[in-house]
Amino acid sequence: MSLIKLHLSDIFGVIPYNLSNVFISSGLRPMHLVIGSNTTLNNGLNLHIKGQYVIVEDCNSLLLTSVFTLQIQAAYMICENEFIGKYVPSVVSLEFQSMFSDNIGDLSVINQLVHLKTLKLEKLDLTNLPNMDIMFHNLTKLETLILANCKLFFLDGSLTKDLKALTKLGLIPKDTVNILQTFVDHLTQLRFVYLEDLDLYCSCDNAWLVSWIRDNRKVEVVMSNPSMQDLKCLTDNEVDHISFVSYVTENCSFDLDFVFFACSSVFLCIFIVVVLMYKFVGQYFKPFYHIASGWFREAFRMKEKQQYRYDAFVSYSSKDEHWVIEELLPNLEQRGPPFLRLCLHSRDFQLGHDIVENITDSIYASRRTLCLVSRNYLNSNWCSVEMQLATYRLQVEHRDILILVFLETIPSRLLSSHHRLARLVKTRTYLDWPQESKMHEAFWDRLWCKLSSNKAN
Repeated sequence: MSLIKLHLSDIFGVIPYNLSNVFISSGLRPMHLVIGSNTTLNNGLNLHIKGQYVIVEDCNSLLLTSVFTLQIQAAYMICENEFIGKYVPSVVSLEFQSMFSDNIGDLSVINQLVHLKTLKLEKLDLTNLPNMDIMFHNLTKLETLILANCKLFFLDGSLTKDLKALTKLGLIPKDTVNILQTFVDHLTQLRFVYLEDLDLYCSCDNAWLVSWIRDNRKVEVVMSNPSMQDLKCLTDNEVDHISFVSYVTENCSFDLDFVFFACSSVFLCIFIVVVLMYKFVGQYFKPFYHIASGWFREAFRMKEKQQYRYDAFVSYSSKDEHWVIEELLPNLEQRGPPFLRLCLHSRDFQLGHDIVENITDSIYASRRTLCLVSRNYLNSNWCSVEMQLATYRLQVEHRDILILVFLETIPSRLLSSHHRLARLVKTRTYLDWPQESKMHEAFWDRLWCKLSSNKAN
């Protein structure tokens, strides 16, 4: 049909300053509207436009900034190829009834209408809008929102995050829709909701709606359906419709008693397993923890090429300490250069620290471990722990870091009960403390050379 061109100056001549209501209609014909005036009105203008579609000139006219209420009944109303909403910044009430047109423009500019209190969108295809998720942002004064016969895929919290003042909401979807629970999370002032011809997808994402409508005491919900039981949802085959309440009950609810029973059973099983593990292997937990933490500290230290604090950690029984003081220290620490630094539990352990932690730290702070084996050593529980941790490090690093020195002859029957030490004796060369004094110098030379070798590594 032919285009109707209307020029407001031809109609009014000079637009009166007290103009408050204007209704312009081209019936079923398209309209080309020319503002042609920069008149600023004393009061807000209520503008009602009706036509097949409407194209506006003079978008930056002061007359448009005076529009207080805008009602559009057209496929689209654009100005400079943009939705007219961009040029009516003072509008408080906006109603846009379209015809599912593809040329409505970018409606995200609605979020610039910060004074908007009432918004009604009807017969709009919102599924193709690129920025629909931000359309209602910044509308902190909006009190009434109506979406009537609009095409939507889903509604969620990204749309409503700024609608803190919204009190009334009307939803009349054109097609099947998903309504996520986040959609109402930000609507703290909501008091009235009207739902008509609501057609949901059969999805548990919509399940919250049943309990929200039934249990909410702050919001009055009015539905066109006689009851919730009559609410239908579209199945996955996109053909059949079934009772939404029945679907939610069968697929989206769970038995709370069963959940408690299952959780209690799992907890009890874990508790039993932990108790049994502690009973049978609990003694190994702490050594394993300390040896693992020591291994990681060692790896970090090697990466940074740091020096060891000690050349050897000396594992010995306190009952043999006189031999350590009188023989070992003078012939190793006081001999040099290079001078050796030995770690002794009686001298170098950190006060107040856990004993196993002290042992582990000392073993990994030393280049080697020197075990002084005697009958007293075999009868000492702490010496057994030191031997155990030293052999763990030996198994991990696969280096020559463990030296055995037998201070006295020990029968095989005594060694056989100490399996770890017995295996080491069979696979590693060890030193015997000679009983003849003339052999002592050769013994110390051999041990000193072993401990001082690769001292720079």
